[in-house]
Amino acid sequence: MRILLAHNRYQNLGGEDTLFDSEASLLEQHGHTVIKFLEDNRRIRNMNPLLLATNTIWSRFSYKKLARVLMETKPDIAHFHNIFPLLSPSVYSACRENDVPVIQELQNYRLLCPVATLLRNDRICEDCLGKTPPWPGILHACYRNSRAQTTIVAAMITIHRWLRTWKNKVDLFITPSAFTRGKFIEAGFSPHKIIVCPNLFQPLSKEVKKKNQFVFFIGRLASEKGFAIALRAWQYLDGIPLKVVGDGPLLPEMQRWVQAQKLAQVEFLGWMDRRELAGCFAQARFLIYPSLYYETFGISISEAYSCGVPVIASRLGALAEIVEDGRTGLLFQTGDAKDLASKVRWAWNHPKEMEEMGREARRVYEMKFSGERHYSILMSAYETSIRLNAARNP
Repeated sequence: MRILLAHNRYQNLGGEDTLFDSEASLLEQHGHTVIKFLEDNRRIRNMNPLLLATNTIWSRFSYKKLARVLMETKPDIAHFHNIFPLLSPSVYSACRENDVPVIQELQNYRLLCPVATLLRNDRICEDCLGKTPPWPGILHACYRNSRAQTTIVAAMITIHRWLRTWKNKVDLFITPSAFTRGKFIEAGFSPHKIIVCPNLFQPLSKEVKKKNQFVFFIGRLASEKGFAIALRAWQYLDGIPLKVVGDGPLLPEMQRWVQAQKLAQVEFLGWMDRRELAGCFAQARFLIYPSLYYETFGISISEAYSCGVPVIASRLGALAEIVEDGRTGLLFQTGDAKDLASKVRWAWNHPKEMEEMGREARRVYEMKFSGERHYSILMSAYETSIRLNAARNP
């Protein structure tokens, strides 16, 4: 099969970028021809603001460029990851005019919420859910604390709802969790057009000899990830080491806070490559995942499970779906540092129970999150989209 895989890369590498690369590799391993169609948000830095605003709603450049690629390569299907802001919904029209079926990933809530997270002031916010236009986001300047920039994103959402772009020009949507699927259905998307396919992550290690030396956090150090909650919890956790892998806007502030509070058991390691990451997972007792917002999946949970590492996560959204309380980890009350501290203390003092949860986490990974299962769901989605497109254009 010839598959056009398209993605607008982020300025800071994230889970969606990793998923795109992993999926391309998986498809090539199974003998498919993958045609990559890429944009990069680093290009935004040098763009005229008016041109950027126009491109966000409808990019003539991306439309023309993709149309040429489609005519030259003749793919069987087009699979889009992030299209914001440089690809834009114009790419769907290029596919329709070239009779190419379309699949769109729903890895965030951009089509429902201008800021894409359903979060405001570190609290869950569903004020824009189902509203056209999503005016509360404009009122609160949710996107980059700017009413002007939020208005541009809201305009993109609104115009394409009015044009019925999502309904008429996308054959199927893929989202990584049942929770996220439910949110889109609640907002008016057809349940028949959204399938659940857990995010792909190639395992770091098949055999892990655990030394149980520390607790592990991995992720972007931004407010929505809840790392500040973890640090407040560690004020109650003398003697339990926490190793932090990641970078982000809060890193300098968090480092200063740790030093001021004399939390010697907290160590910042920065970003790591896959080999270094595998080494850390091999020594970790468990992973903490204290997010404050509706994660669509949580790829580091899959990373942990692949290494037989259980997870302590917020009882929120897809996290409460993926982490089975008492089976593959523990859940704590979202945003409650004392409850997190209580769960961490229990887990640290019950290593045998956590080791069993780690073994169960590995079993769950093999059953639900393996590359073969992801590939099977993906192929079924592709075949369905091709069939729908053929029925529309007999």
